[in-house]
Amino acid sequence: MLHIPLLRAGKPYRSLATGTLGHLATGEPVAEISQANSGLIARDLGRVVNARKELEAHSTPELVEISKRAGKLFAEADLPLGDDVQSADDYVLQTSVTTGLPQSMVRANMAKARFVLEEMETVLGGLTRGLDLAILDRGFGEQDGRTVSYRREADVLGAVLPSNSPGVHSLWLPAIPLKTALALRPGSREPWTPYRIAQAFIAAGCPESAFHYYPSDHAGAQQILLRTGRSMLYGDRATVDPWRSNPAVQIHGPGWSKVIFGADQATAWEQHLDLMVASVADNGGRSCINASGIWTPANGREIADAIARRFAEIEALPLDHPEARLAAFPSRAAAESLSNVIDSQLGQGGAEDMTARYRKGDRVAEADGCWFVLPTVVYCEDASHPLASAEYLFPFASVVESPQAELLDRIGPSLVVTGLTGDPDFQRELLTSTHVERLNLAAMPTSKVAWDQPHEGNLFEHLYRQRSYQGVA
Repeated sequence: MLHIPLLRAGKPYRSLATGTLGHLATGEPVAEISQANSGLIARDLGRVVNARKELEAHSTPELVEISKRAGKLFAEADLPLGDDVQSADDYVLQTSVTTGLPQSMVRANMAKARFVLEEMETVLGGLTRGLDLAILDRGFGEQDGRTVSYRREADVLGAVLPSNSPGVHSLWLPAIPLKTALALRPGSREPWTPYRIAQAFIAAGCPESAFHYYPSDHAGAQQILLRTGRSMLYGDRATVDPWRSNPAVQIHGPGWSKVIFGADQATAWEQHLDLMVASVADNGGRSCINASGIWTPANGREIADAIARRFAEIEALPLDHPEARLAAFPSRAAAESLSNVIDSQLGQGGAEDMTARYRKGDRVAEADGCWFVLPTVVYCEDASHPLASAEYLFPFASVVESPQAELLDRIGPSLVVTGLTGDPDFQRELLTSTHVERLNLAAMPTSKVAWDQPHEGNLFEHLYRQRSYQGVA
């Protein structure tokens, strides 16, 4: 059977403790995965100084060029996978059958990672606001007529990663050209992407000591968060909330992203129907940047009905189907459990599943042995209804009506907001809202990412701190 080892300073290591990763549809074993215990992780992360020194031996421009080469290798090359070799097609198939993401979506997410790697200079320019990257090599320098200096906050960036979509891995890629080693704990069903990215970097000439790869249990994940100077944590609210007060941990939890209409555009909602459907359903609805709410001062029921008609056209299809738009759940029980949660909340009154009248059959559907939850849009009569602030890993959205004057006070934290309004006063309110992290003041889906803009926290500012500097200029 295919075996995925740990990477300890880039060196493959077969652990005595292993887990088995199964095919989503058949349950057949796909790979055996070495597991890192918390003691091993603690020992390794206590002696990572060599990784920092070896990265510092390369200039930032050199690491940017390595990143570019890694992008091509990640997307095209045959790369080591334990004692085996993994082609790009192997990667797509393996990722699909263990995560439930259609092959077409895996390829699209693969292209995202390639783009970030190949356009690393542009990405770093956005994260650093145009900082002369030579300053990071020298330690200080002139920027906009003044002397500046930056201090790295950590030798290693830890990342406790999810299984929902390979696209999220694009967010930690700039760590390498920012001269920070990586300790990666992959999601339980998605070990493939971080391992392949590490192998692409190593093949491109990056020091192998920069990569630590630790499939592990929750205790191992906790060691990574505690023993790296800076880290990233992905998960649901229960997973991330205990770490929110820790400034060393950058939180990537539920997004609660939204499309918001101003009163001036609420009557022209039909012009934005494609935008709303894409915001909710792109990438199978699995990303934190997918909209889980449509908020409007008027015409909420009409908007929900129109989205429902479009959602009814989205079918459960086999994962290898080129037009597949839905991701599968790990089991029938998982899909039905989620559907039952939604039904129980609908049973409280004050909300209506608008897709029920157009859907063929139940909300849970099967295709080629995999189980899916079909797209669902709910109209909420009251913004306090629990479904008005719900977020799930499939195309789900609530449509909520609220007076414009009250809307921004009621939406709650929102990772991405697309604001559809030409009203300069409402635009200003959106710009100054403390609930809105990323703002699109334009007719674009919430799922459209600008890679030269920070996403849910700025990785450069997480890894570096500007310090006072006086001395040799």
